[in-house]
Amino acid sequence: MRHTGTTRRRVLAVTGAAAAGLLAGCSGSASDGGRRAPGAREAAARAEAALRARTSAASRTLVAQYDAVLAMHPALRPRLAPLRDQAAQHTTALDPTPSPSPAPSVSPAPSSTPEISPVPADADEAVKELADAERRTSDAQLAALATAPPELARLLASVSASGAGHAYLLAGGAQ
Repeated sequence: MRHTGTTRRRVLAVTGAAAAGLLAGCSGSASDGGRRAPGAREAAARAEAALRARTSAASRTLVAQYDAVLAMHPALRPRLAPLRDQAAQHTTALDPTPSPSPAPSVSPAPSSTPEISPVPADADEAVKELADAERRTSDAQLAALATAPPELARLLASVSASGAGHAYLLAGGAQ
């Protein structure tokens, strides 16, 4: 039996973390009853924007990797396009400066073009690398929960769980 980095146990752990994020978000706002000083609110808003920028950039890098694999292996489009589209939606949802109207595809700004590794010539190896990238991105978003405000924590938990599911599917978990 072949073991991959994504197991049912890992998917369940990420789902549990998502549930914990949801429960943490239901516990209320700041301990001072939501009455923060203006400086504290601005600092919290800057911290949230920075966290959103980091997590959105990670998702943007993942989308760029999907695009590179799809360009090199167009026969994989039916399998990968739905997962790529969801990763693009995650990028949009996490973006610290959301656009007024949602765009069907996400294009990174020229100054923030993500660095991705070369795509393997073997399609199976390319999919394996995508699964690893999904896993790394999911893990990073899960780690970001610790410092995220409740609303963003819920979003990160959901995005992380989705990424873990993508990694599971890419690793052959649905076969």
